[in-house]
Amino acid sequence: MKLVRLLACLSFFVAARAWSDDHTHHQGPNKAVAVLSPASGSAVKGTVTFTKVEGGVKVVADLEGLTPGDHGFHIHQFGDCSAPDATSAGGHFNPHGAPHAGPTAEIRHAGDLGNITAEASGKAHYERLDPSLKLDGAESIIGRGVIVHANADDLKTQPTGNAGGRVACGVIGVAKD
Repeated sequence: MKLVRLLACLSFFVAARAWSDDHTHHQGPNKAVAVLSPASGSAVKGTVTFTKVEGGVKVVADLEGLTPGDHGFHIHQFGDCSAPDATSAGGHFNPHGAPHAGPTAEIRHAGDLGNITAEASGKAHYERLDPSLKLDGAESIIGRGVIVHANADDLKTQPTGNAGGRVACGVIGVAKD
């Protein structure tokens, strides 16, 4: 399983890098996707899509296998899900060195998406327009990781929101429009 996750992470990285090398004179991709797989022995899985729209990037996530309630939901520095506990994805994506906060805060980590809320069935849906995210340029989220945490993000504790362990990880790759 560890080798499969490592190969999946590497293939996303190579594809994103190749796309980037071939498209350096264009505006970048319009859509990206992360397929999340379980981490830390959980059963959490799902998909997160990122679509460039007027005013930012629309984030849509559909997950299953969560415990009911809120779970921290973040973009992390690295598109590396190879560690069993997903710590290989590094910390929150934070290109400006800002403090951790909620997704609507004026000053926050770029990767602070707040919480995703699971129903009693363990399924969760998240949908939000994020004006801070970018799919191209130096602050692109392409090739970075998406992490779902075991606990709720309190939106204030530095630097992680006290969201606990990582229960799912996926690498953001360029998606077909």
